Amino acid sequence: MSIDGRFQGFEGSYLGNREVLRPESRLECKICWWVFDPAVGDPQWQIPPGVAFAELPDHWRCPNCDCDADQFLLLP
Repeated sequence: MSIDGRFQGFEGSYLGNREVLRPESRLECKICWWVFDPAVGDPQWQIPPGVAFAELPDHWRCPNCDCDADQFLLLP
């Protein structure tokens, strides 16, 4: 929480705001540390290479631990 009482989230979280993500952004699950890399895609969900995190379907979840997509952390 900030001084003015608004929730700031934790550092690295994009908080579900896909507009802040670049097409090449890599994101890491905050639960199991699995990394979504658009250059690789996600074979379990049949997401081919070249698909950006922001373009994943709304129902997509971490293929390793089932964490919600909006809980992923943006990697530098």
